[in-house]
Amino acid sequence: MSQTYQPKKRKRAKAHGFLVRSKSKTGQKVLLRRRRKGRAKLSV
Repeated sequence: MSQTYQPKKRKRAKAHGFLVRSKSKTGQKVLLRRRRKGRAKLSV
């Protein structure tokens, strides 16, 4: 069987990156929550 997850940095960043999160209203909420929680990494 082949492995199903072949990670690509660019694709990951395009989907879940900081800039993508910052653009949308809901993404901003995500960042806000993660800041509040004290996450070391807010996004990819």
